[in-house]
Amino acid sequence: MEIQLWREILDPYVLAVDELVVKFRHIISEYRNAGAYSPIEQVDGRVKSISSILEKAQKKKIDIEYFEEKIEDIAGIRIICQFVEDIDKVVELIKKRGDMEIKSEKDYIANMKESGYRSYHLIIYYNVNTLHGVKKIQAEIQIRTLAMNFWATIEHSLQYKYKGNMPEHIRTRLSKAADAIIVLDEEMSVVRDEIMDAQNSFKIKANIVADILTNIQNLYKMANKREVVKIQDEFFQIYQSGDLEQLERFSKQLDIISEGYRAQSLN
Repeated sequence: MEIQLWREILDPYVLAVDELVVKFRHIISEYRNAGAYSPIEQVDGRVKSISSILEKAQKKKIDIEYFEEKIEDIAGIRIICQFVEDIDKVVELIKKRGDMEIKSEKDYIANMKESGYRSYHLIIYYNVNTLHGVKKIQAEIQIRTLAMNFWATIEHSLQYKYKGNMPEHIRTRLSKAADAIIVLDEEMSVVRDEIMDAQNSFKIKANIVADILTNIQNLYKMANKREVVKIQDEFFQIYQSGDLEQLERFSKQLDIISEGYRAQSLN
C-alpha cells in the first residue's frame, strides 16, 4: 500500500480525534463555567502511526486489507479523572450522547489485568464528514484516574523497551506499584469531599481576584490615581490576610465604586 494512500486513509481518524478532543474539553468548560465540578480533569488523543498499525496487524494476524474493520484503536482518546468515582460518570455522559455510538466496553478497573493495568475502555462509532462524504469510524476511549495513567504510561514504556519479554524482577516491581496505585485511589476517594472543597475554594478566590484586578485596571482609566493606589494597597492587605469572606466584601464594594464611575463617564 502506498504511503500517500495511507495518509488518505488515516486523515478521517485525525479529524475524529481532533473533534472528540474539542468536544470533551468543551464538557470540562461547561461544568466549570456553571461553577460545577467536572468529572473530566483532562483529555488528549492520538492516531496510531503506520508502523504501529502494521505491527499490530502482524501480531494479531490481521489481513492488511481489513485493518480498519479489525483494529479498533486507530483513533484513541484518553480521558483522565481525579477520582475513581468520576469514571462511571464519564461513561454515562458518553452513553447519553447522540454523536457517539457504543460498540463495546471493557472494565479493567473491576477486572484488573494480570499485569496490574487498570482502565475503562469504550469502543465507539463516530461519524466524520470528509470530501467523499460521511465516514463512520471506530475510536477507543480510555478512561482512568491520574494515578492509573501514571502506572499505565510507565508500564507501556517498559513493554516497548523489552518487546513483551520484561524481566521478572521488573514485572514484580510493577505489580507492587499497581497495588500501591489501588491504595492511593482508595485513599483519595476517602478524602474526596475535602479535596473538592479545597479546589472549589481556590477557584472562587481566583475568580474574585480576577474581578478585583479588572476593576482596578478600569478605575485607573477613570478615577483619581491616588484613590486607585489606595484601593490597590487595601486589596493587597486583604489578599495577604487570606480571608476569603473579607475579599468577597471588598470585591462587592469595588463593584459599586466601579459602577459609579461608569455612570459618571456616561453623564
